[in-house]
Amino acid sequence: MTQAELAAALGKPQSFVAKYENGERRIDVIEFADITAVLGVSSADLLVRLAHGTEKSPPDGENTTGQDE
Repeated sequence: MTQAELAAALGKPQSFVAKYENGERRIDVIEFADITAVLGVSSADLLVRLAHGTEKSPPDGENTTGQDE
C-alpha cells in the first residue's frame, strides 16, 4: 500500500503518512488503531511483535498473545 492510498483511506493528506514514516511526527493510540484497521492488522498482535523486537509475522498458528492457550 502506498502512502497516498493509506492517507486516502484514513481521510488524511499524504504528508500525514510521510511525516510519521520519516519520524517527523508521532501517532497517538487512536491514529494507531485507525492505521492498523485500514491495513487489516491486529493492533494487539502488532504491539506484541514490537514488544518482542520483531516486525515479521509469526508462523501460522503461533500464539502471539504471550499467554498460554
